[in-house]
Amino acid sequence: MFKIILIAVLVILLTIGLVKLVDKFLPSKFKPFLIILLWVLIGFLAYQTFMTIYGPIQFNQIKKKRYAAVIENLKDIRDSELAYRQVTGKFTDSFDKLVKFIDTAQFTITQRRDSTVIDEELTKRYGGVETTKSIVIVDTLGFVPVKDSLFKTSTRYKTMMNVPVGQEGAKFQLKAGMLDQNDVKIPVFEASVKKDVLLYDQDRDLVIQENQVVSVDGVNGDVLKVGSMDEVKTSGNWPKTYGDNE
Repeated sequence: MFKIILIAVLVILLTIGLVKLVDKFLPSKFKPFLIILLWVLIGFLAYQTFMTIYGPIQFNQIKKKRYAAVIENLKDIRDSELAYRQVTGKFTDSFDKLVKFIDTAQFTITQRRDSTVIDEELTKRYGGVETTKSIVIVDTLGFVPVKDSLFKTSTRYKTMMNVPVGQEGAKFQLKAGMLDQNDVKIPVFEASVKKDVLLYDQDRDLVIQENQVVSVDGVNGDVLKVGSMDEVKTSGNWPKTYGDNE
């Protein structure tokens, strides 16, 4: 980019020099039209030079604002999926099921306490000598609606599947399944949206560069997502500058 700016500045200076030469040596009857044309060229080159600098700055401002809005939805999707797994033991790839779950499901409030009881098997083995063992008793104290726990009075979970910025009508892609790890099947999920969708109306060259980002301060790759279908994790792929990703 610096090379482009340098070339543009040199061309502007050269054009200004031509204006002066024209004004000094060109016959009077040709001067007005040619000088106006050269000043138009100077203005165009100056604008292009300005946009070369300002364009990426404006792109980054728009990108960060849109990413921040999308991340809020991804956090809601993650919280809803984690609640779904807590109650059902798995994740879901259906937003309809997820919304219905939030509307109807309840968390069970329990209390664990230690207790001591007679171990009948050992008591018999020791000829009637009373023998005890320690156990953990889980008491059910009550129930609380998932909706109240996660969203209180907000109904934003009903639209969390909609991508809030970028291409109109876009929705997040939601996947869920099981991942084999050391012969154990572990539930996983992933919610994602392509950067191309979020930045569809921006300069194509800048979007291509953004899709290739590899940086600790950026969103790596060509998608913004939470969770993974390839490894056991429920974190997002955005940096901490956008908020908590865990």
